[in-house]
Amino acid sequence: MPDLEEETTPTATLSQRDQQKGQLRLLAHGDNRWDEDEYTPEQEAEMIELYAGTLASIDEGEIVKSKVLEIRDNMVILDIGFKSEGAVPLEEFKDHPDLKPGDEVEVLLEHLEDAEGSVVLSKKKADFMRVWERIRQAYETDQPVEGTLVKKIKGGVVVDLMGVDAFLPGSQIALRRVPNIDELLGQKYEFKIIKLNKRRRNIVVSRRVILEVERAGKREKLMKELQKDQVRKGVVKNITDFGAFIDLGGVDGLLHITDMSWGRISHPSELVHIGQELEVKILDIDWERERISLGLKQLQSYPWKDVAEKYPVGTRVQGKVVSITNYGAFIELEPGIEGLVHISEMSWTRNVRHPSKLVSIGEVIEAVVLKVDPNEEKISLGMKQTEQDPWVVLPYKYPVGTRINGKVRNLTSFGAFVEIEPGIDGLIHISDMSWTKRVQHPSEVVKKGDAVDVVILNIDAENKRISLGLKQAIEDPWLSIGESYPVNTDVSGTVVRLMDKGVVVDIGNDIEGFVPISQLNLGKPVINPADDVYEGMKFDMRVLEVDPIHRRIVLTVTNVPEDQPPRPETPSKVIPMDEENAPPPIDMDEDVDSIE
Repeated sequence: MPDLEEETTPTATLSQRDQQKGQLRLLAHGDNRWDEDEYTPEQEAEMIELYAGTLASIDEGEIVKSKVLEIRDNMVILDIGFKSEGAVPLEEFKDHPDLKPGDEVEVLLEHLEDAEGSVVLSKKKADFMRVWERIRQAYETDQPVEGTLVKKIKGGVVVDLMGVDAFLPGSQIALRRVPNIDELLGQKYEFKIIKLNKRRRNIVVSRRVILEVERAGKREKLMKELQKDQVRKGVVKNITDFGAFIDLGGVDGLLHITDMSWGRISHPSELVHIGQELEVKILDIDWERERISLGLKQLQSYPWKDVAEKYPVGTRVQGKVVSITNYGAFIELEPGIEGLVHISEMSWTRNVRHPSKLVSIGEVIEAVVLKVDPNEEKISLGMKQTEQDPWVVLPYKYPVGTRINGKVRNLTSFGAFVEIEPGIDGLIHISDMSWTKRVQHPSEVVKKGDAVDVVILNIDAENKRISLGLKQAIEDPWLSIGESYPVNTDVSGTVVRLMDKGVVVDIGNDIEGFVPISQLNLGKPVINPADDVYEGMKFDMRVLEVDPIHRRIVLTVTNVPEDQPPRPETPSKVIPMDEENAPPPIDMDEDVDSIE
């Protein structure tokens, strides 16, 4: 082994010095790969002292100065004066955009050697340690620090705080939820440090804490200044479906959608936008609940003032349909003034099921002012009044007795509706369908879509009803029935109805006759016709009486043919005579409304 003095002479090469350092490191770490007999105790102590001297200024966990040797593959190669070099990712030098070889930078010496014998360095950790003390002092003294919002992450934003990343939770960005955080990136703000953990290098900051302090100060000042009915300027901070929040200079007030305009609006965004400056009126202040109600329309003139003079009854107006309900349509005459066209005022002739059948949202229509109530802020309008009421001229156009042709539009239990003109119908009651037979249902005589000749019997223009006659369109056959069916004429017929005092039979040609119980002649007394007679049963009969005035033929049974249709399982219904003679009830409102 060479003498120690020779190895440490100034002429020793750098490689020899490195070899010596390696041996000293083995010695310092107690490695047993060297031979204790090669060195005297004095030499051993001198070598340890020499090794300690080479590392005295380089300790793990300290910030050291380094020189940039080169930049390659997104890595910065640094020399800290140790036997090996260190590499730091280029991204840790974001505060040195013009970094180049030869520059001096401070880094943290994490480890003298890693598994590969390289020095482990960190620029980011050095920055962190350098500013940590300032951050700690700011945290302990509750002082604000300036930072820049860098990027959005899950749950919040990363803030550059003196070169160190801090976390800003989403709930701590502002006093209210921020709709678009991306718009804040790159902005500088003051923050309060609300959580600090050096071991985990965790820094949590808040901007909201500072804003709350500012708001409290401004609120205290505004509490002395703000008064009801004041007009103040404010800035739109947020917009919701029900209104907009206005910043009055430290305190927010709500401008409800109903207080934005005298007119109808669907959403606040139709009138205001975020960042817009407005003049608003203070409607109410509740400091206990921290609520301030604001108004915008209250700064405009009240539109219902002098509305009766502006829209007198009978005036023809134009307006836009802004809303449709089951009972009518609301028409905007001007911003803030709407009138209602009730469904009953939409058409003289049509039975309107729903206003949407005649008008649509956004459509401009003409109407006539029917009524004005300024106190209730109501205007009644009529669409049909823009045209002449056709019912006024109908009595002159169709005098009683006029013969017309119409189309059957609908059938009801009590009659048939026939269209006289488009939208105008008249009713043929079942009692006016046949001269000779009792009609049980209109379908026995007419069907929907039939073209029929009818006669005008009556026109009630006030109630808008027209009575029509079908049988009146032909000659009354009873004037000649007496000649066609003289007394003692033999006829055949079929039972069509059972009455409590006899049976009604069809003897042909749409003529019905009546056989009293006493004239059934079935060979035995008959108490209830249903016991022995049924609908469809055939009789041979003889005419006993013809009464054209009461429109009646009385018959007697002379023979019951053996060839009879089978008796139905269900007994025929027996109708009282007073019910037979009474006309069926009519509910015009109910049945007319059912017509399409």
